[in-house]
Amino acid sequence: MDMTLEAILTILLGVLEEGFIYGIMALGVYITYKILDFPDLSVDGTFPLGSAVTVVLIIAGVNPLLTMVASFCIGAFAGMIAGLIHVKLKVRDLFAGIIMMTALYSINLRIAGKANVAIFSKETIFENTLFEKYVPAIVGPFLVVIISFLILLLMKVLLDMYLQTKSGYLLRAVGDNETIVTSLAKDKGTVKIIGLSIANGFVALAGGIHSQKNGFFEISSGTGTMTIGLASVIIGTNLFKKANKIKATTAVMMGAVIYKLCVSLAIALGMEASDLKLITSVLFLSILVISNDRRRRNKTNA
Repeated sequence: MDMTLEAILTILLGVLEEGFIYGIMALGVYITYKILDFPDLSVDGTFPLGSAVTVVLIIAGVNPLLTMVASFCIGAFAGMIAGLIHVKLKVRDLFAGIIMMTALYSINLRIAGKANVAIFSKETIFENTLFEKYVPAIVGPFLVVIISFLILLLMKVLLDMYLQTKSGYLLRAVGDNETIVTSLAKDKGTVKIIGLSIANGFVALAGGIHSQKNGFFEISSGTGTMTIGLASVIIGTNLFKKANKIKATTAVMMGAVIYKLCVSLAIALGMEASDLKLITSVLFLSILVISNDRRRRNKTNA
């Protein structure tokens, strides 16, 4: 398939825009999947939750930057509830996530008022009068990429800093060996709740940024979020696991971009946009098969 240079650049810009935004979400999934070993399906609900809160606040005239704080906080609250269901009510982790995801579908509709809400005429972090006045026209096409990358970089640095704190070490310990946390006279349940809160805060923030980029809230936007996040985490951690100088959080970010690149290439090669979920499923299955095959080979060689 012949493609012009302009078309290739457009695809690459789209990959980076989506990859950086979903990279924020992937950092949240990294916390639950890699650190806590918790199959948190509630992220399929917290992603559109952040989006719903963002569009409602923007329509109400709230500063777009403040909506990012609000989306993170509401996502963290949802993660806390999922954690409480698991820890305090003794519900299995998988079921706790499913319950929260199902409940959030109705909550998101209640917040937004309907299944689709547009904010095309409103100011966002990507389109506002400040940028129109002071940002050169030549930078315009790259503005979404630049802003998304800066937010992703900030969240990565904050997460790295947190993981170096006492609370961060406890979070990692709970995923590796819960008895260590108990032996330190710390409540492992509380540590899990904190981890789920932070993770879902990241996911909801990504959802809010995604809605500002696209200009609307869509109730189904969270469908497959867990799969996309897991694919990004597995791609990144497997591709760069031998690169000792690359942090896991950096690998996850790069994994999100690579994942989006694979999806864009599949569509560019002739698949329909409506096949996106099918592409995601096939790609995720392929990643899991390759990952499991490598693990078996390593065990055999050992």
